[in-house]
Amino acid sequence: MPDQRLILRPVVPEDEDAFRRAHRALAADGFAFGLWYDEDMPFARYVERLAEQERGENLPDNRVPGSFRVADVDGVIVGRASIRHRLNDWLLQEGGHIGYGVLPEHRRRGYATEILRQSLGIVAGHGVERVLVTCDDDNVGSAAVIERCGGVLAEVGVGHDGQALRRYWIG
Repeated sequence: MPDQRLILRPVVPEDEDAFRRAHRALAADGFAFGLWYDEDMPFARYVERLAEQERGENLPDNRVPGSFRVADVDGVIVGRASIRHRLNDWLLQEGGHIGYGVLPEHRRRGYATEILRQSLGIVAGHGVERVLVTCDDDNVGSAAVIERCGGVLAEVGVGHDGQALRRYWIG
């Protein structure tokens, strides 16, 4: 049963220490917690950049408007979601509309499923009716999460890094 205490919320300046810890923890797994995050950037500026991205302002050519959310359970950051409001060519092939991650110490508690479920609601609020979600072919846990949330496997292809990639559509 999904944890009803989990909420997806915007990053706030007070998250700095927990955010940095989460970023380092997932970097050890080869996964970016904070997208386009640079530890040398003042954290308040990073929070501003996330808000700009959500509004579609000051986007580099290769980015689309999107919502970045941390997954919070009783004041503890357990994961995150990156929700793209539309797709560009790269996202259509590899990244999809939604990316998510759960910190290692919080895995296997249903949080990934709840993060994806809530992310689907957010992307629907931006007018997206058919949602693309991808995962590495060997990521059995993520594939199960996507399928639990209604994902239908469209294909297994090859990503830019040469790894097999599963592409699912929801909706």
